[in-house]
Amino acid sequence: MKDINSGNVQTLEKMISEARKISIVTHQKPDGDAIGSSVALYHYLTFCGKDSVRIILNDRYPSYLGFLTCSIPENDIIVHKERSVEAEVLLNDSDLIFCVDFNAFHRTDRLEPVLSASKASKILIDHHLNPDRASFDLSFSETDISSASELLYQILMHTSIISQDAERLPAESATALMTGMTTDTNNFGNSTYPSTLLMASSLLGAGVDRDRILLHIYNQYGENRIRLMGHILKDLLTITEDGVAYIVLDRKTQKEYSVEEGDTEGFVNIPLSIAGVRMSILAKEDDGKIRVSIRSKKGTSANGCARLFFNGGGHENAAGGRLNIPEDLPGIEAAAEYIEKHTHIYLNGENE
Repeated sequence: MKDINSGNVQTLEKMISEARKISIVTHQKPDGDAIGSSVALYHYLTFCGKDSVRIILNDRYPSYLGFLTCSIPENDIIVHKERSVEAEVLLNDSDLIFCVDFNAFHRTDRLEPVLSASKASKILIDHHLNPDRASFDLSFSETDISSASELLYQILMHTSIISQDAERLPAESATALMTGMTTDTNNFGNSTYPSTLLMASSLLGAGVDRDRILLHIYNQYGENRIRLMGHILKDLLTITEDGVAYIVLDRKTQKEYSVEEGDTEGFVNIPLSIAGVRMSILAKEDDGKIRVSIRSKKGTSANGCARLFFNGGGHENAAGGRLNIPEDLPGIEAAAEYIEKHTHIYLNGENE
């Protein structure tokens, strides 16, 4: 891990020590890794004696992650979508901003112009490809790692205050790190490295209650999620001759099943259990765009497909993107045809 060296860690600790007002920012539509790494960093900074630390989010996080934030004062987590003026004032007043689990400012949606204009020092902690290093004063960017949470864990272990002893981590940080890593690996189902298992072992040894984490992230959904899953698998799942399984979820269906953020978490992984399926795609209608999640089996690049045809990218077997309306297609009704056409081109090496 080239960025985790003594020089960078010493610079990190110096920047934290000199900072008065610190903000933590993550990507839009935050998932388990985004919230896990943000919450873990928040508790580490307060453990270091910092009394002005805020987490600034573009959107509200899924309710099932609420167990991670319950120990944080309400005014220390600000959602721009709900309190835009306050969020922007706090970012403008910050002298240090941590940017976790995203590689460029545009991944933060409405926070992008504020981050771009901010004079604060900025630190990147991210595991995605193609980081915009020029926008940051200090970068920790590693791609051969499971998650931003694992990367943050490795960084914190190298700090003087933790000094390679997981038991010195604040308990809330340890729990949040385990949660973020677990969700981003699909419970060790993908993107798992030897370092990932060593991290899990150390955190378990430090007292993290993994059973409690699994209860919250996998067994606290509403009845609507299970009924929606049944409807998707029975009526909405299509499998092409190329081995692409895809699901198109329109706003009408989301409303019918009272879908909230996080309710479709993990759905895109399910079709990969089918023999012959090489790639799985979930296309979900949102305001002015269609959000796309792509997963693939080894040997087929989800990242390549996302970059070429879905305005996105990510990891080799787990990526995401979007289709803009009307720039890419007229509406959700055209999504199925678009997916079939462009995945066929991608998987067969044809020209568009």
